[in-house]
Amino acid sequence: KGYHIVSGGTDNHMMLIDLRSKGITGKEAEEGLVAADITVNKNMVPFDDQSPFVTSGIRIGTAAITTRGFKEKDCVKVVEWIDGLVHDIHNESLILKTKTEINEFMKQFPLYEK
Repeated sequence: KGYHIVSGGTDNHMMLIDLRSKGITGKEAEEGLVAADITVNKNMVPFDDQSPFVTSGIRIGTAAITTRGFKEKDCVKVVEWIDGLVHDIHNESLILKTKTEINEFMKQFPLYEK
């Protein structure tokens, strides 16, 4: 999808994604994604020209999705949601639609067995 992962990859469960090529700040991405129930954090990237309160990147951790049993195909779906929102982050109807899809999708992955 053309995202730049800082350091060229990851050796652990954390990814730092540089959003400068997408024309969106880390703060905008964080606010829109969190509104859709996708938890990320705005984060500075190397040579960031934004303030620490705005940033040019986001940090994503995979611990929550692996703990809940996501497989590769499920992670692809998460990437599709993130990418769709990053490209139209101020679209409130898209945020709500994505949030609804995510909440329905997550029913397959309960936190606790009943």
